[in-house]
Amino acid sequence: MSGLLALLDDVAAIAKLAASQLDDIAAQAAKAGSKAAGVVIDDAAVTPKYVSGLPAARELPIVWQIAKGSFFNKLVILLPAALLMDAFAPWAITPLLMLGGAYLCFEGAEKIWRLIVPHEPSGPQKAETLDAAHLEKQRVAGAIKTDFILSAEIMTISLAAIEVDGILLQATALAAVAVGITVLVYGAVALLVKADDIGLRMSDHGRLSATRALGRGIVKSMPSVMAIISAIGTAAMLWVGGSIVVHGLHELGWHGLYEMIKNIAKSVSAGGFGGFGQWLTTATLDGIVGLMLGLALIPVVTFAIAPLFKDSDAH
Repeated sequence: MSGLLALLDDVAAIAKLAASQLDDIAAQAAKAGSKAAGVVIDDAAVTPKYVSGLPAARELPIVWQIAKGSFFNKLVILLPAALLMDAFAPWAITPLLMLGGAYLCFEGAEKIWRLIVPHEPSGPQKAETLDAAHLEKQRVAGAIKTDFILSAEIMTISLAAIEVDGILLQATALAAVAVGITVLVYGAVALLVKADDIGLRMSDHGRLSATRALGRGIVKSMPSVMAIISAIGTAAMLWVGGSIVVHGLHELGWHGLYEMIKNIAKSVSAGGFGGFGQWLTTATLDGIVGLMLGLALIPVVTFAIAPLFKDSDAH
């Protein structure tokens, strides 16, 4: 009997340990996901453009194809790569984060620059030059490539934020982040791309006048909603990208910019604006740094980096 009680105690202890580890994993996944929030917002804001101009019946299948590519990017390629890097080259995490942050700054600044200096899209964006099947294939391939870059940034940010011992717990937390963020992003994208269809159906077939009015309101508001989401995504890219670069410089020994932003934010907080004022000031200044860096990178990417990729595609 005593042996049975001892066994039950051991089982209870193991269950308690497993429960605490699951709680730890969930907490770490939530923490890591919040750190990557800016990239997640951008991912959700960017993806709907890949279904524009295509038949409505193909919208959800396209989103699903992109989502499957995103799962593959995160779980099959990036998760093992992130764990190997953390185990054998942890010194590379900060530079890679900064590289990804610089990319986010470039993307955000380029969107703003295109609003200031509009230009005609080229290549696969011109739907009239391609049949629907070819266009769909190109859109999905382009979306998965973009997702890979954003997913790499999400996984690297998450890896840096996760604080658990043991490669198994680390892998589980990273996998939880990958699955949770992918479901969140592409679930939101699916809802966004079908919202106008849902609204149209409500306006045409709603049994109540309030339902029909709500449907018409959804249809009318979707262009504004998409514009707002795009603006939030751009601001988030600049804020997150600038923050990553500033913190990276601080960790590498260049403290000036980090300390200046920190001191200004503290002064705002001490002036009666509290913690929110401190956060908003920090985010705004990080965003300004991100915008300046992104604008500086536009000519570098346009005239030095992009031609290299065009030449390689030509061969």
